[in-house]
Amino acid sequence: MKNILIVTDAWHPQVNGVVRCLDKVGDELEMMGHRVTYLTPERFWTMPMPTYPEIRLSLASLGQVEEIIDQVEPDFIHIATEGPLGLLARHVLINRDLPFTTSFHTRFAEYLAARLPVPCEWSYAYLRWFHEPAVRTMAPTKGVVADLTSRDFKDVVPWTRGVDVNRFKPAEKSLFKHLPGPHLLCVGRVAVEKNVEAFLRLDVPGTKIVVGDGPQLVELRSRYPQAVFTGQKSGAELSAHYQSADVFVFPSKTDTFGNVMIEAMACGSPVAAYPVIGPIDVLTDPAAGVMHKDLAQATTAALHLDRANARHHAMRFTWRQCAQMFFDYLAPMVQKASKAA
Repeated sequence: MKNILIVTDAWHPQVNGVVRCLDKVGDELEMMGHRVTYLTPERFWTMPMPTYPEIRLSLASLGQVEEIIDQVEPDFIHIATEGPLGLLARHVLINRDLPFTTSFHTRFAEYLAARLPVPCEWSYAYLRWFHEPAVRTMAPTKGVVADLTSRDFKDVVPWTRGVDVNRFKPAEKSLFKHLPGPHLLCVGRVAVEKNVEAFLRLDVPGTKIVVGDGPQLVELRSRYPQAVFTGQKSGAELSAHYQSADVFVFPSKTDTFGNVMIEAMACGSPVAAYPVIGPIDVLTDPAAGVMHKDLAQATTAALHLDRANARHHAMRFTWRQCAQMFFDYLAPMVQKASKAA
């Protein structure tokens, strides 16, 4: 058994792919016999992140983070995010000359540029500096690995994602029967960086349904009254929305992976998306999803795909595989100096 500490600024009650991934990986690692401890904002006072109040920034001290690391006595430390906790843990480990791994989950540079006049180059300079001391930086797809490598990030490796195929599985359509078809679904944070408005602007027949919450919800609900906005869903309710959709539309151009795509496919819903980082590595089977620069064209084409093929493709993504890759990439907590000796 190994003792693993995961440091993350993204944690419950946030609902996003980062939290879901780290949570599921921890569950799988514990089923494999390891002990997993999370260092998260739950342990500290927090403040809302400017322009993104749902995300809480930890007001932790260096001494508090050092104390927790010493108490846990980990065999491996992984820093999952580039926020305040990640920075403090990074500082401790560098000062102690200890190895660690990091992961790149979010295209923070593009997210920030969509909200504020901050050039992507500035943000990438910070991210490159943050990840540089890591033994390895895990990225969700080969496309993200290639993109980061082209930006002079070092030692970047691909780390896939998974889906719970027992929770997300095909079933009879139980929703939307009173709405004109086809039923087009988009699930995710209703925020500018998710490009939800591109979905709502599509000139295609049917009803557009948006599942999720976020800072753009009130604005888009007002501007697109013909669309259905359900708010955030989880559990069986979320599965029912996937199962009842004729096509799942993924309009984001900034996601590094897009967990919602494999959740939708696991429920039998074919996917329509732009041919960008994320979809190009997930929708590798044209029988399961369609990518096109014209999202309306991709949506129309996806309506003709066999739902069984979407399910079959999603079965390739497992959380056990994701957890095993994560574990194999971890760096043992051995001082570099003693290691060299």
